[in-house]
Amino acid sequence: MVNKSTDKKKLVRKKNTSRRKNIAPISGTKAPRTGLNRFIYLFLLGFVWLLILLTPMTIYYAYDLPDIATIKQSSSRSTIMVMDRDGGLLASYGDVYGNWMTYDKIPQDIINAVIATEDRRFFHHMGVDFRGLARAFFNNIMKQSMTEGGSTISQQLAKNLFLSADRTLKRKIQELLLSHWLEINFTKQEILTFYFNRVYFGSGAYGIDAASRIYFGHSAEKLSLMEAAMMAGVLKGPAIYSPLRDLERSYRRTEEVLDNMVEAGFIQKKTANNAKGQSIKILDKQTGGDERYFGDWVVDQAHTLIGISKEPIIIYTTLAPSLQEKANKALQQIIAKEGETGHAEQAALVSLDLDGAVLAMVGGKDYTQSQFNRVTQAYRQPGSAFKLFVYLAALEYGLLPDDIMRDSPVILNGWQPNNYTGKYRGDVTLKEAFAQSINTVAVKLSERINRRNVMEMAKRLGIATPVVEEPSLALGTSEVSLLALVSAYGVVANGGYKIEPYGIVEIQNSLGQILYRHMPGSRQKILSDDVVMVMDDLLQTVVKEGTATAAQMDFTVAGKTGTAQNNKDALFIGYGLDMVNGVWVGNDDASPMKSVTGGGMPARIWRNFMYRVYMGRDDATLNTPNIRPREKPPQ
Repeated sequence: MVNKSTDKKKLVRKKNTSRRKNIAPISGTKAPRTGLNRFIYLFLLGFVWLLILLTPMTIYYAYDLPDIATIKQSSSRSTIMVMDRDGGLLASYGDVYGNWMTYDKIPQDIINAVIATEDRRFFHHMGVDFRGLARAFFNNIMKQSMTEGGSTISQQLAKNLFLSADRTLKRKIQELLLSHWLEINFTKQEILTFYFNRVYFGSGAYGIDAASRIYFGHSAEKLSLMEAAMMAGVLKGPAIYSPLRDLERSYRRTEEVLDNMVEAGFIQKKTANNAKGQSIKILDKQTGGDERYFGDWVVDQAHTLIGISKEPIIIYTTLAPSLQEKANKALQQIIAKEGETGHAEQAALVSLDLDGAVLAMVGGKDYTQSQFNRVTQAYRQPGSAFKLFVYLAALEYGLLPDDIMRDSPVILNGWQPNNYTGKYRGDVTLKEAFAQSINTVAVKLSERINRRNVMEMAKRLGIATPVVEEPSLALGTSEVSLLALVSAYGVVANGGYKIEPYGIVEIQNSLGQILYRHMPGSRQKILSDDVVMVMDDLLQTVVKEGTATAAQMDFTVAGKTGTAQNNKDALFIGYGLDMVNGVWVGNDDASPMKSVTGGGMPARIWRNFMYRVYMGRDDATLNTPNIRPREKPPQ
């Protein structure tokens, strides 16, 4: 007789055994996840850990956030006093605030212009535009430079109103937190209202009404399309694009803004073209002497160092008033004598101490006519003055001044450099080639040591602007500022130590509290003593028997001339008496001069200045004699 109970137990045991084969043991290895399940699991795990890490960091950075209630408070007028190194008043600046404009009073043209240029997705994000950040990051990678930013209008408002200008992680995180707070607590229209009434438009103007009155002489309610585009363009760099600083540059920026408005669909292309053909009446209320170039520069620097001040501040600077006066008179005397015949309308001069302190700065021929600073804001071709970096790289490569290279025609990628004289000397030493500024040798030298080493040398000595990697880089075809170039020569003058030019010693508020103090830190050696010694000798040879004999003095002078193609720019950079000075001569529209080279007018301005310094005199009619160095008496 079949035992049904036994058979039933066997059947249950068999089913359980089969089921266990398909289920992973609890204490054993987990069942493998599918690709999708694994991705979701890792994503959620990473998200949880991100929250765990971000929460305490957010609390930490949010702990000392500024009081955001001040956003609705009216702005008070603040005064900036700029003092020279002797404690005398150099210049004073007062911030200007116009009438508060409600959103319905703000012209739609300037709203559209700013959104099209600064934050095209303003109405579609919550304070941070991740798509814009990704686009800016990608474009900067492709261009290998920081040409685009991803800050939204909300971020700009948070930074300008509440935060310092420090480029730190803390400041950036707080900016993101504040911009998100603004988006939560205010409507888009309210954010724009705060923005247009409080943002800095340059020349001491805060808000569109103040800027409109300073630039155009009327309230912001009457802004034309062209005026609105011009003001929107200023926001990218008030110190650069202000129409009171450089009208031509401001117009070019305005056209870019109009093109942005077309791309964003705010205006038709025909409307933009019609606007571009219109002229704008710009008020000229700028007053002051040549020292205002330096004053404007340090005020802009102060905004970078401590942000926009809401209280009166005093800026103590490095400017030596006696040297400033000598520099201006020396420049004016030579440009008045030779400028017209040489078709040279502008000139600039800057003098640095060997630690980078700016002693004198003349940014142009007449501040009342043009506030554009040709020392700090102009980027021009340095010509042969760039050969400093070629020969420094060559010396580090192991070449010596007595090494021979051939001055002969050379063609690289279809391009052929020419010497200024149009002649070739055959075999020459590197010392002779440098003194006579032979172009063919400089190009061959750059190719021999690898032009990337030349680019690296320029960067090491403080040239931050892009240097184009092409054979002509050895001849100074990449644009630089005069201040950066003079700083680079200062590295050789001070024994090979890095220089960062500065003009501010200390910033205080009205109570005497220190808001900023220049702290130089430890000196950084970036050139070896051997390289400095040889380069110093090469630069002295340029003055003794090369292209810069017009700069000879009764004391040791070392320097280099530079002349851009078609005589568009002429420079002389030289050092002596523990000072390094640079002079540029040219035209703002880059039109050619008539036979003006670096060894001519710039060298004579340099010598005129240094003669006044050397003699300790600054007579109005003081002329520079034809000084030649005296021979040392026999030992």
